[in-house]
Amino acid sequence: MKIFKNLFVIISVFTCFFSCNTKEAHQKYTQLSATRPSLFTKPIKEYYFKVLDSATFYMQKIDTLKNLEENQNLFLETRKWYKKAEPLLIAYDYENYLSINAPNLLKVEIEDYTEIKKLKPKSYQVLEEYLFGDDAINNKDLFKVYNYLSVRLPFIRKNHILIRQTDTHHLQMIRDAIVNIATKGITGFDSPMLANSLQEAIYNYETIASIIDIYATGFLDKNVYNEWKIEINKTIATLKGSNFNDFDRYSFIKNHTNKQLTLINKTALEFKINLNSSRPLNPKATNLFSKDFFNITQFGPPNALEITPERVALGKQLFNDTSLSKNNTISCASCHKKEKAFTDGKTLAIGENGKILSRNTPTLAYTVYQKSFFYDGRSGGLENQIVSVTNNENEFHTDLNTIVEKINKEKKYLDQFNALYNGQITNFNVRNAIATYVRSLTPFNSKFDRNLQNKENTLTLEEQKGFNLFMGKAACATCHFPPSFYGTVPPKFNETEFENLGVTKNDDFSEPILDEDLGLYFPFKVDERKRFFKTSTVRNAELTAPYMHNGAYKTLEKVLEFYNNGGGAGMGLEVPYQTLPVDSLNLDDTEIKAIIQFIKSLTDKEYEINNTIALNK
Repeated sequence: MKIFKNLFVIISVFTCFFSCNTKEAHQKYTQLSATRPSLFTKPIKEYYFKVLDSATFYMQKIDTLKNLEENQNLFLETRKWYKKAEPLLIAYDYENYLSINAPNLLKVEIEDYTEIKKLKPKSYQVLEEYLFGDDAINNKDLFKVYNYLSVRLPFIRKNHILIRQTDTHHLQMIRDAIVNIATKGITGFDSPMLANSLQEAIYNYETIASIIDIYATGFLDKNVYNEWKIEINKTIATLKGSNFNDFDRYSFIKNHTNKQLTLINKTALEFKINLNSSRPLNPKATNLFSKDFFNITQFGPPNALEITPERVALGKQLFNDTSLSKNNTISCASCHKKEKAFTDGKTLAIGENGKILSRNTPTLAYTVYQKSFFYDGRSGGLENQIVSVTNNENEFHTDLNTIVEKINKEKKYLDQFNALYNGQITNFNVRNAIATYVRSLTPFNSKFDRNLQNKENTLTLEEQKGFNLFMGKAACATCHFPPSFYGTVPPKFNETEFENLGVTKNDDFSEPILDEDLGLYFPFKVDERKRFFKTSTVRNAELTAPYMHNGAYKTLEKVLEFYNNGGGAGMGLEVPYQTLPVDSLNLDDTEIKAIIQFIKSLTDKEYEINNTIALNK
């Protein structure tokens, strides 16, 4: 009887929405909506089915024996309807989203030495390259991809989970779609061949508009609903009036993305929704480039202690303490110097007793927003990364137990650990303190950030142009994703990418020589992973020269020249699995200069924190 009683209440409220739309009905509904399935899930599901069915219809009309032009037109139709389904797919079937929208790159999955999978993608992006590439084909490879997608799309529909979603789920879905468009959708990531990203963003926004319309009767404050309608119409008009290379992405994010994030919060208040905070993104952030955009606690170990100024201060002391190394000669700060954005300015790092290490020192700024550490990704967390540095005979050349013994002899540390870690000076707590300091190195106070945060209006037209090139024609942001500009992939930010660029041994590109470091090839020795390295951030790059894992490129100009040449393969070197397109980017000198000026605008004012720091809890 209780079930039927609850159902009666929901139906009564639903009926009232469509008949009288009273304040009382809205209050009853919002009380229910936090924990019960949304009244709007059914029409949202029906919309989802419609767009998926349309994508399937046009996909299944593709015929590998038809003429190429007809198949190209059918592809554009199925892609349109897929893009309309994408916001819901990201929210409710993320694994299938990753599968059918994967880049045309071989994926290697490794569990252990006995279980190594090499997966060729069969996605929309692959189909696009087959149909629109210079060597467009109608062959068995095309058929395999077409056949997979023809079966996968109806499978997704059949196995949907749109049954018991709440209003919280649907609002989070809209928010993720907005973030995805701004950080990845308008960069060309999804449409590398056709650069059809702006039109596809329109399809995404048309779905957002449809969801908002479905919710129209649920808005007690019609001003919020009208704000959504006006904003989405303006956004679509902006996208329609631009072409890919000339699109002003800086103004788009500043004037549209950030406004939409603010509208998400207004809508959450309207429906009395508390968005899920146990995710990598802070659901209340209203600015893509604000310090609180990321939920920093979700980038640490499970049940991690709160990041406080006191723990950061302790970690900073340990970070700078040379007595923790075997011969009392180096500290973390020996290689990670604050004034160089926590790098050292050397081609290759120098360890204890002047030993030259095999790779360049990476920055620690914003490093928290990654899922893999070291250039070869051999560590899965900051605490774990510290173990490798401690044990390395060319670095600290000691072990954590010895470090703990040293700390136990220092009264200044005893007092702090008593206050902050209940007196437990353990292996993990020492690492956690240092990692906590590293996690604090995320000021988001560069000139670029301050302009996007509306704290000042000082960004030059050249710097804005550089950002727009970075996010568009130059394709930098298809690997360096904003706002951290690492390779951690939006909108979930739960995977860090690795790329094979064909990096050369030095920056003499007239006679290029391929670097010998095999990177991700070890320890499993998979050929398809040779020369893959983690994507570093371009934040503070003005301070972090020389560049690349081997420190081979002395200036940003040389880095841009390398990319403009199409990487190692573009310069004629044999790089079988290069992920960087081999074609030239066709950037002229003024465009390269603009990109560099943008990168320099990402230099932070300072790295120090203070007691007023607003850490996301």
